[in-house]
Amino acid sequence: MSTVTPRGICFDLDGTLVDSLPDIIDSFLHGFTHHGLPAPSVAEVRALIGQPLEAMYTRFAPEHATTLCVAYREHYPLNFHRRSRPFPGVERVLRTLRERGYLLAVATTKRGDMARRFVDAMGLGGLLHHVQGTDGFPHKPAPDVIHHALKALGTGGLWMVGDTTLDLRAGQAAGLKTYAVTWGTHAHEELATAMPDELQPDLERLLHHLPPLV
Repeated sequence: MSTVTPRGICFDLDGTLVDSLPDIIDSFLHGFTHHGLPAPSVAEVRALIGQPLEAMYTRFAPEHATTLCVAYREHYPLNFHRRSRPFPGVERVLRTLRERGYLLAVATTKRGDMARRFVDAMGLGGLLHHVQGTDGFPHKPAPDVIHHALKALGTGGLWMVGDTTLDLRAGQAAGLKTYAVTWGTHAHEELATAMPDELQPDLERLLHHLPPLV
């Protein structure tokens, strides 16, 4: 195998590797209740998952966005593990890709420290080569988090795997093929608008595209 052969696979985290939306939404809504503010519906919050936290709060309560972000960041680290679990088959797919010689990274909108804590708590830390959060640079759909992840892996990228159009557009901007899963945030129809290379209900098809490296 040539040392210049691209081996990097990037994965979004929430809604892609881990079914974490219930804990995220609970923490998001906690701030409204805590401060006595009218809360949006679960469906309204779910539609914005994947955007930066402050942008999400600004959508619903612009004058309270900073205060609500503080409430979320106090609540979520204490409650992120209550209902969150890896999606079925995720551990097996990651393990298989590692065994086939690929380098695996998370590329998430979460802050780096929280993302690493979360990955470890979900039992996925040993299956990933790097966890890249979004710290001090543009969020998806900008490709910056993917570029940082691949730099840390020390290899070129092949696929970006995600559950939102933001993930897919970031992957496309980074020059990667894109794989969309429908078990997360965005429905099949919305994901299709970003024209991913694969649009699937789970991660199984990814293994078809990534045979063992020799």
